[in-house]
Amino acid sequence: MDVKSFCDTMEVELIGWKAKVYDVIRRTNQLPDSEQDKVMPMIKDLYAVVDDLNDRIDQLESECPAEWDSQKSEIENRMSRMQDRWKTVWGVLGESEYGVGGA
Repeated sequence: MDVKSFCDTMEVELIGWKAKVYDVIRRTNQLPDSEQDKVMPMIKDLYAVVDDLNDRIDQLESECPAEWDSQKSEIENRMSRMQDRWKTVWGVLGESEYGVGGA
């Protein structure tokens, strides 16, 4: 795979991750206000993830780096940690009670 194809593929993958994060944020908007307060720190973290993804998407669009593995691993690790935290939040809030599932 040439570098341009690789960067295009990575960009699509990052945009997909960003969509998943926004879906999680949207799900929290379905919670009652009292429960939204409990997950607000998590939501702030999710917005930070979106900012990071936007920066990396911009980088791929403007300067396709030849070496991307370390950055990809960093993003995957961060997304994995966020998914674990999200599962914890929904476990505490009782996901079935609110009719929404974890990410």
